[in-house]
Amino acid sequence: NHYRSYEKLGSHKIVHENIGGVFFAVWAPNAQRVSVIGDFNGWDGRIHQMRNRGSSGIWEIFIPGLVEQDIYKFSVKQATGRIVDKTDPYGFFNEVRPKTASIVWNIDKYNWNDKEWIDERKSRENNISRPISIYEVHLGSWKRKVEEENRFLTYREIANDLVNYVKEMGFTHIELLPIEEHPLDASWGYQVTGYFAPTSRYGTPEDFMYFVDTMHQNGIGVILDWVPGHFPKDDHGLAMFDGTGLYEHLDPRKGEHMDWGTKIFNYGRNEVRNFLISNALFWIEKYHIDGLRVDAVASMLYLDYSRKEGEWVPNQFGGRENLEAIDFLKKMNEVVYARNPGVTTIAEESTAFGGVSHPVYLGGLGFEFKWNMGWMHDTLVYFTKDPVFRKYHQGTITFSMIYAYSENFILVFSHDEVVHGKGSMIGKMPGDEWQKFANLRVLYTYMWTHPGKKLLFMGQEFGQWSEWSEARSLDWHLLQYEKHSGLQRLVKDLNKLYSKEKALYELDTNPNGFEWIDFYDADNSTLAYIRKAKDGGFLVVVLNFTPVPRENYRIGVPKEGFYEEIFNSDAAIYGGSNMGN
Repeated sequence: NHYRSYEKLGSHKIVHENIGGVFFAVWAPNAQRVSVIGDFNGWDGRIHQMRNRGSSGIWEIFIPGLVEQDIYKFSVKQATGRIVDKTDPYGFFNEVRPKTASIVWNIDKYNWNDKEWIDERKSRENNISRPISIYEVHLGSWKRKVEEENRFLTYREIANDLVNYVKEMGFTHIELLPIEEHPLDASWGYQVTGYFAPTSRYGTPEDFMYFVDTMHQNGIGVILDWVPGHFPKDDHGLAMFDGTGLYEHLDPRKGEHMDWGTKIFNYGRNEVRNFLISNALFWIEKYHIDGLRVDAVASMLYLDYSRKEGEWVPNQFGGRENLEAIDFLKKMNEVVYARNPGVTTIAEESTAFGGVSHPVYLGGLGFEFKWNMGWMHDTLVYFTKDPVFRKYHQGTITFSMIYAYSENFILVFSHDEVVHGKGSMIGKMPGDEWQKFANLRVLYTYMWTHPGKKLLFMGQEFGQWSEWSEARSLDWHLLQYEKHSGLQRLVKDLNKLYSKEKALYELDTNPNGFEWIDFYDADNSTLAYIRKAKDGGFLVVVLNFTPVPRENYRIGVPKEGFYEEIFNSDAAIYGGSNMGN
């Protein structure tokens, strides 16, 4: 098990017999010939032909005189005789798209300044009883330099702007849509061709290290979207690397996502498992990433995912579960946690598959958290209804508590909810403009007081009207209007309340942390419940999901005494009508 295979494969500057140069190695067991090509040899595959290391399937060569920043590819004469120029699967840096060559790069030059953060992270037993509020960000569209031909900000530029904003807003973490190298902007990073290379769109590997370092020095964790579920068919990428199904299954019933037009990894092959597990460790250990959110886990778990009858092959027991993928996910989580205590792994998993966030030794997949897609769906179904009709759907908004402790959940309103005609969060709300903002304020209040960690996609914290587009900046100009700045302040204050009050996070995964006061008052469309801390401290939460004031509304409370209102989503500072209690 070579879980640091990136240290041997790819390109590495070395000194061999007192001569400096670059050592290259690539896995291509079925190739007839592999060469290194680049400007240094006129891109001629006949000059630097690699040596085959036999049964290992690895080809290698040392080329003296090459230096950092030299550009190269592997010219692979495939099993079929076809010659294809491939990007290095283990390359640390790539040319800016649409170019696709790899660049020789030493990723050990950066001097990190986040030792205090890393040491504290290592000391954590887990993250389950900690406050986690995540700001989901697409680096290419959070902000842009509109006056400079709408260009991207660099990693360094965005680090300084983003860290100040996230700190001010009170988020504990950011989660980045994939920054691994990808050829197509419109894929948002989810079709990866360079698994070991931060995209060159925004700068160099050191620039991205500076980005992570800056976040850590300011107390902000960094979670990375990671995509081991599929990869694109681009000729320069992993697909048909040596002319055979090397990284993928050749049988399209197991090796291809018809919906997405992508290939599926062969999780039963040791070399592929090592490639992916090495990659997970790489981002955590080389780039100090604090967590991996694994994309599209449901598509990995089921052989019949988005397939019709006859388009999939059952497993050895006749079932629909992808046993090899399940075993891979368990091993990946075991290795990540064993080697990097304090980090987290998160599953985007949309089915009722059991034990996603349970330990492997208890039969689970081993993730620490799972996105709560059911809560997200039911909450949006409820809130998109006119308040007049909500009394008929009380069960929709209360149903989440029936399964709230079956997994370690994160409540999410992610990028997927504000694209492809779904509308923005503010756009989903019913009523006139005032009612839309009032609805969204109480929705966020419900979210931040409901058991589970939090995730909100960028732009939704201030009520952007338009759907998100990767091609343009967020509509920051909206903050000049009181309703938008008021909503932003509400999210900021919710985050600060959440981090301050242990009752809102300590027992997120324990039924002892929540108690209903009244979930049955459908006629008034209200909820009342208690959130509890380990030390017995508690908060009472009362929510009114209609625009009708409920005066002299009586609820039971656990202890006699005076109860002070510490947060009200209808406060004037948030753009509300300032009706206090």
